[in-house]
Amino acid sequence: MNNQFNHSGVRLRALIKKEFLQLARDNSSLLLGIALPIMLIFIFGYGLSLDVRNSRIAIVSENTTADILNIVARLKLSPYFKTFKTNSLQEAKQLLKEDHVDGVLYFQNDFSKKLNQQEASILFIINGTDANKARIIQSYVSNAFNNWQEYNTDRLGNKENIALQGNVTVIQRLWFNEANSSTWFLVPGVIVLIITLVGSMLTAMIMAKEWERGTLESLFITPVHPIEIIIAKIIPYFVISIVGMFLCLIAARWLFMVPIRGSLLIIIFSSSLYLIVALAIGLLISSITKSQFAASQIALLVSFLPAMMLSGFIFDLRSTPAIIQFTGQLLPSTYFMELIRTLFLAGNVWSMIIKNSLILIGYIILLLSITLMVTRKRLD
Repeated sequence: MNNQFNHSGVRLRALIKKEFLQLARDNSSLLLGIALPIMLIFIFGYGLSLDVRNSRIAIVSENTTADILNIVARLKLSPYFKTFKTNSLQEAKQLLKEDHVDGVLYFQNDFSKKLNQQEASILFIINGTDANKARIIQSYVSNAFNNWQEYNTDRLGNKENIALQGNVTVIQRLWFNEANSSTWFLVPGVIVLIITLVGSMLTAMIMAKEWERGTLESLFITPVHPIEIIIAKIIPYFVISIVGMFLCLIAARWLFMVPIRGSLLIIIFSSSLYLIVALAIGLLISSITKSQFAASQIALLVSFLPAMMLSGFIFDLRSTPAIIQFTGQLLPSTYFMELIRTLFLAGNVWSMIIKNSLILIGYIILLLSITLMVTRKRLD
């Protein structure tokens, strides 16, 4: 009986040692077991934030009085605002349209005079693309003015003087999302996530499948050049994915009633650029790993999850730590997310269209060049 237990123990130790050695040789298992938890805690820990900080507010004032300076100073001291002085309301509106500011605070020329007459009002225009964020900023601004009025109450100290400083009415205008619906904000972002997932997974899985079957090596011994193989792999999946993208656009417009205020041709053009980026990411992954399982996990980890958490889809990147903001700026999905939301809700903002399209083209060249280099190295 004791001998049986001893033999069983020896066999068990040998099997455990064999499994550890196999685990050490299998990079994909080590990646899933060690790197995945670290990346997930990094992404979710820092990327999840419902706070809205550093909201960019353009200040337009036709006159400079002590009251206006006092209000602006209080906004500057708040961690929730970053204020910018602009020369005209027209300039501030253009900054709002180009998404350089989140809101515009407009003081009329006779603000201080009307304040003494208890008729003062301030126009606050806010980018309502993200309905939830707009509501939070509106409450921040209202609270800032309430605090300023309470400060004046404490400073003046008696009812007679308080009456001289009347209440300020904040007239709020919501731009780009007059329905104040979060669906308008989320649906364009969902299209980005769908293109990311479908594009990267399609090429990653299919190429890895061919590596596993050995059919890709068969192609490499023919006179076909690696770049020709890569282009041939991209085109069919690009066609399939673009059909899916059209269906998403139709659903967004006719099912979810999201307005399309920009040019449909530019939306299709920019979506095609980003789709090629997603396909190139999948090709790069499959050129590094030749396992379908590992390719699917890596594609999920490096494309879909960052696009969902760090591209501004749900959370405002400006409220996150600097390292998360920097990581988000490295993602191609961040630029496409910003572009497609603007095209859907604000219209054609050419400065953003040109800049973000050039960035996506740069990612295409970079990713395809790395894929070609890695594939050639594998063949050597």
